[in-house]
Order: sequence, then C-alpha cells, then structure tokens
Amino acid sequence: MKEDRPKEDRPKEDRPTRGSVWLTGKERRGRGGQPSGLDRARITAVSVALLDAEGLDRFSMRRLAGELNVTAMSLYWYVDTKDDLLELALDAAFGELPLPDPEDESADWREQLRTLATDYRAMMVRHPWLSPIAGRFLNIGPNSLAFSRVVQQVVGRAGLPAHGVTGAISAVFQFVYGYGTIEGHFHARIADTGLSADEYFRQSLTVASEVAGTSEVLKESYALMAARGGDTVEEMLDRDFAFALDLLIAGIEAMVARG
Repeated sequence: MKEDRPKEDRPKEDRPTRGSVWLTGKERRGRGGQPSGLDRARITAVSVALLDAEGLDRFSMRRLAGELNVTAMSLYWYVDTKDDLLELALDAAFGELPLPDPEDESADWREQLRTLATDYRAMMVRHPWLSPIAGRFLNIGPNSLAFSRVVQQVVGRAGLPAHGVTGAISAVFQFVYGYGTIEGHFHARIADTGLSADEYFRQSLTVASEVAGTSEVLKESYALMAARGGDTVEEMLDRDFAFALDLLIAGIEAMVARG
C-alpha cells in the first residue's frame, strides 16, 4: 500500500505537508496538574528568552529542559518536536506588537501603517532568530493572525482596489522583513567584538578603504551618507528606513490616484 512506502518514495501529492502546532491541539495543553508543573506560557516564554540569549543554532529540547529544570521527556507532553516550540515562540513574538484600531475613522491609515511597519522592524531586530524561521511555518497562531488582519484592514483603508491590497502589503512588509533581517545580522555581528555599533562601522570603513579599487566607491558613499545626515549608526538606519517607508506609502497613494 502506498501509505507504507517511505516518505521520499511517495508521490508528491501523497506526502504530508508541514504541520502546525496550532492544528494538533497540543498548544492548549498544560493548564494545571500536568507533568512537571509546566504550562504552555512558561515553556514559550523561556523558549523566547533562550533564543534571544543563545540564538537559533544552540536551541534544543535538551537545552530548554535544562533551563526549565525538567527532563527533556517532560516537554514532549506539550509539543511533538522542536519545531512546535519554535512556532510557539514565533507567535509569542508577534504578540508583542501593539495593534492600532483599524476601524478608527479619525486615524490616518498612513500613520497606522508606519507604526505597524516600525514595530515589525523592531521585532525583527529584537529577535534575530525570528527571521530564519518566519517562512518555515504556516503563521496561523492567534497573534500572527491578529497582526495580519489589522494590516489588511489598515491597507484596505488606503483606497486601493481589492486586487491590489496584498501586493501593497507585500511591498511594505517584505521590505521591512529584509531591512530588519539585515539590521539584526549587523547587531549580531558586532555583539562579540566589544565595540559599539558606531566604532564597528568606522572601523569597517577604515578597513574597506585599504582594499584596492574601493576608494572611488567609498568617496561616493561618504557623500551620500553626509547628505543623508545622522551622527550615529542608529540615526542613519532610522532615517533610511523612514525614507524608504515614505517612498512605499507614496507609491500606494500614487496607485490609488491612478484609479
């Protein structure tokens, strides 16, 4: 029978898709009287803290169990795999995002969108482990769905035709995803150097200037950075992000005006 074949031998249409902890029922377990006195909220919170502190590569069921002072087997009452833990942690991160009221008629959709995008960027930088796993899961946790719904409603108020709403959302939030990912990598890179972001940036420019053939490119870069303004790396990143976001919002407005 085809069900007895190894997974890799099954036709693609017969292979199970990646599941979700939100579809197994296990995300609701642990509400009292359960093994080791654990509960979902505590496991998820410690998972997030551990991922923040040590990164995705070092995260494991055994490491989490040690942090919780329980056996690794105790965790399997609540989740089937490490992926379940990552999915719970991912949704917990989305739960940190404050959501505006998309039905507030006195609110400007542009400002609401700027706030959503800015908070999303901050979440990506605050949790650098989130970026590599964001596309691995279905993102159907309650916090993720709540965020997606508000984004759809806010962008929907811009006046775009229905078929253009998802494209506008992609333009804004895929930009934010990329920007936040690179910014997170930058901060991770300097974390163990003992340097500040500004010191690291200046040192990198000095090293790059010593590479043959880079002088003209760097001269142009210096001129652009001077024109942009900003005395610190943080200010430069913020100004670039704000300007790029304004370009995207202006693009949405232009498409609305075109009808």
